[in-house]
Amino acid sequence: MNRIVRRFRTLPIRARLSMLVAAAVAFAVAAVSVTCWFIVQGKLYDQVDQDLQKSLNMSRLQDQATAAVNNCTTRASQDFGNGPRNTYYQVVTEDGKSCVMPFSVGAVKVTQADTDLIQRGNGSRGVYRNGTDAEGDDVRVLTLPGFTVTDSSTQNTSNAALLIALPLKNTQSTLNDLALLLLLVSGVGVVGAGAAGLAVARAGLRPLDKLTEAVEHVARTEDLSVRIPVEEDAEDEVARLSRSFNSMTASLASSHELQQQLIADAGHELRTPLTSLRTNIELLTRSEDTGRPIPAADRKALLESVKAQMTELASLIGDLQELSRSEGQRGERVQVVSLEEAVESALRRARLRGPELTITASLTPWYTRAEPAALERAVVNVLDNAVKFSPEGGTVDVRLADGTLTVRDHGPGISAEELPYVFDRFWRSPGARALPGSGLGLSIVARTVEQAGGQVTLARADGGGTVATIRLPGAPTPPPEDPAVASSELP
Repeated sequence: MNRIVRRFRTLPIRARLSMLVAAAVAFAVAAVSVTCWFIVQGKLYDQVDQDLQKSLNMSRLQDQATAAVNNCTTRASQDFGNGPRNTYYQVVTEDGKSCVMPFSVGAVKVTQADTDLIQRGNGSRGVYRNGTDAEGDDVRVLTLPGFTVTDSSTQNTSNAALLIALPLKNTQSTLNDLALLLLLVSGVGVVGAGAAGLAVARAGLRPLDKLTEAVEHVARTEDLSVRIPVEEDAEDEVARLSRSFNSMTASLASSHELQQQLIADAGHELRTPLTSLRTNIELLTRSEDTGRPIPAADRKALLESVKAQMTELASLIGDLQELSRSEGQRGERVQVVSLEEAVESALRRARLRGPELTITASLTPWYTRAEPAALERAVVNVLDNAVKFSPEGGTVDVRLADGTLTVRDHGPGISAEELPYVFDRFWRSPGARALPGSGLGLSIVARTVEQAGGQVTLARADGGGTVATIRLPGAPTPPPEDPAVASSELP
């Protein structure tokens, strides 16, 4: 059985569907056919039983039963008289003696059930049964107890039963013809169901064939532009699967495009510090090889340049690693974070980088769900930009209220033409290209805030400078200790 099941599972879906449909129809047809046959059989037997009842004439049969016992014979007489020509009449006494009436067409084989019925007495009613005659032909028998017969020679009275029977040849012929007809109809129905199941399976699985071809095409060519046509109003499982596939390939294509763009942009940005490093190292190496020392001031400047380029390269690599992390890696570290504490930590670092600046802060508590390190890095990037573009002795205003963080500097600001590009990867304004940085800071800020469910904007401030605004969902009070409660308290 297990081998058959394993073999069935290896068949194509079309074949399995066709076989299942055919099996279901075969079961249904078989159940209906068998039920129909038994119903017809019951009706035909009822008709025969009614014919047996019509053959009864109790007052006349009583006398004929006694006469039959007095002139007992075990076979039918050739003189039918006025009796029906297809009916069996036979008397059975309580001692098992069987006598055929003169007008009977034949003798019926007596069974133990007949004698038991006689012994139960006159209270017993007639019983119908199937039996055979002396020639072995099938008959329908009605056994009627309650008769008494008198032996003329001994004047002894005994209980007896009358057996009336009709042949079942025509009834069985009708049932056999019906069985053959039902068998033929069932066979045609099963074959037709199998063909219909195969046709339905082919029609129903046609979208899956297209999906399979599309998947194979993507696997073979890595062409993610393939789309499966889906009707707009279709809501079946295949349509949902096709839409999911189209959505998946669109996401993969977008991810692949962003990956290619990131690689191209990263290669371009890495080329500059690497070229500068290579030039400075070659100068130092040539000085050592030729024995011509570089002046101390120039050597110091070269080493400082190398150090600065290494720092920039390390920062760029760190930013690239941050951007390349998958969503799953971020999701594993998401937790409830105090935005106030993250801003305070970022302020301490910003004051170290810009000791000549005045940084004012007004912070109120706010709790949100985010990755702690990524959120603090985003706030640090915003403050670093404010410090970088603030003039010497300038002021940076930081304010956190109701989940909205604003960082305003008093630097040169950003032109209206440049604002749409500030969150693009590696984008740097013409005025900032001489300053240190990778051009990825604000891109990282935008991604971190969006992943936390918030928004970030950058705009020109009234009176000059730039104002950065970060809005994050959350609550002003920390959630309970229960993580499930915490999840329901904070968006």
